[in-house]
Amino acid sequence: MSTLASGSDRSARARRIVGSAAVLGVAAAVAGLGTYSTFTDSTTPDPTSVTSGTLSISLMDGASVATAPFQGGTFLAGDSVSKALDLVNDGDTGLASVTMRSWATESSVLDTDKVNGLQLLVRDCPEPWTGSGAAATCAGPATTVYSGPVVTTAELPDAGSLAAGGVDHLMLTATLPATADGPAFQAASSSLGLAFDAVQRAGADR
Repeated sequence: MSTLASGSDRSARARRIVGSAAVLGVAAAVAGLGTYSTFTDSTTPDPTSVTSGTLSISLMDGASVATAPFQGGTFLAGDSVSKALDLVNDGDTGLASVTMRSWATESSVLDTDKVNGLQLLVRDCPEPWTGSGAAATCAGPATTVYSGPVVTTAELPDAGSLAAGGVDHLMLTATLPATADGPAFQAASSSLGLAFDAVQRAGADR
C-alpha cells in the first residue's frame, strides 16, 4: 500500500533538502578558500647537550688502590694494628651518603664476640696522616667516625668524599682486647673484608 504525502509534508521536505544543500554549499565554499593561500612557519631551538654524571669512589693506599684493610699476622690479647687509607671521590658527582661495611669472609670468635673479639676504630682527618701505626698523626683535628666491633655497617657522617673531588684521610685501627683470653681465643682465625658504598645525591629540577 502506498502512502501519499500531503502538501504540507512535501513543502517541509523541500525545505529540508534546500537547507541541506545550503550547508553543503557553505562547506564547499570554505574548503575552496583553502586552496588559494597557505601560511606555514617553524622554529628550531639551539641543540641541547645532556651528559650523565660519573659516580666513583676509590680506596687508596698511598698511590695505589688498597687491596687489604690490614696486613695479616698473629694477634695476642692487647695487640693492635693501624692502617692509613684515603677514601677518594674521583667522580664528578656529589654523594648523598658514604657507608663503610666490614664483614668476615672466614669467621671465628674473633669476629663473633662483639665485646672481647676484634674491635675497630676509624678516624677521619682533613689532612693526610704522617707516621705509621699508633704513632701516626695528622695536622687537622681527627674525628672518630666509628668505634665498635670489627664487623659492622656504619655511615660516615660529614664525609669529605661526599663532594666531587673530596677525600677522607682515614686511619683504621684493629685491636684485640686484653679481655680476649681463654681457650676459645687460642688459635682462632678470621679473615675480614672491607668496602665503602656511595649513594648519589637526590635528583633535582634543572
